[in-house]
Amino acid sequence: MQRPFTPRFELTSDFQNRLKLAERLGDAARAVTLPLFRNHGDTVNKLGDKGFDPVTKADRDAEAAMREILDQDAPDDAINGEEFGLKEGRSGWTWYLDPVDGTRAFIAGLPSWTTLIGCALGSTPEIGVIDQPWLDERYIGWSRGAESVIRGETKRLMVDPETRLTNAILSTTDPFILTPSERGAFEHLRQTARLTRYGLDAYAYARVAAGDMHIVTETGLQPHDVAALIPVVRGAGGVACDWSGQPATIGPQLVCTATADIMEQAIISLRRSAGGRSRIGID
Repeated sequence: MQRPFTPRFELTSDFQNRLKLAERLGDAARAVTLPLFRNHGDTVNKLGDKGFDPVTKADRDAEAAMREILDQDAPDDAINGEEFGLKEGRSGWTWYLDPVDGTRAFIAGLPSWTTLIGCALGSTPEIGVIDQPWLDERYIGWSRGAESVIRGETKRLMVDPETRLTNAILSTTDPFILTPSERGAFEHLRQTARLTRYGLDAYAYARVAAGDMHIVTETGLQPHDVAALIPVVRGAGGVACDWSGQPATIGPQLVCTATADIMEQAIISLRRSAGGRSRIGID
């Protein structure tokens, strides 16, 4: 059943201001990432000989641009970003920044990367923005609502009311990073679901919120990967849990579904490997 929708104008003024600030951060990141997409220059491998974890000028400069705005407009808030780590705060609010989620897609010229902006009160994500500049798509979520702004048109986001996993469209970024037990759980989901798509990174969560897909499951995630996703999916009427079926926080495991019925069916498989850890994260 669709949860009650609270439009922006009924939110507190402080919350409305935070939503506006989150969108300004998205605009600042867009101004950096768009000119560099398919023109990103050198890529640095943060892992060296131990693996491949790419970072580009777009990652660093976009996060720096967002941090500059936060330092000026929300100086008491904490900031936790992928590229420059944690800046402590004293307000109780923390901004989680992933300037280019899906850097591998970015350097491959594929428009499935996004900018993720999350704002949490304590450990609870309250505001999320998933922004895809190349497609001019933005997905914004809060505790009781979500909307998209696509090529200038604003629309309320609502999940698809599908209740059966056998009819669901499933996604994960890369099943090959999973541990054997995690992979076994995912394989059971894959065999049950109607259709599976890979390599979409955070963009898959936006499509769940928009009503096109029904389940995304991942592990090995960092707080800056997760904080923006939960408010968008929940605000659109979806469900976000960890692999044991508990309400999702900013931990490493996440499964988001369009409905509670699909979540219940998915958790039967995922609980078997809920304590496992993936070998590496994805970006």
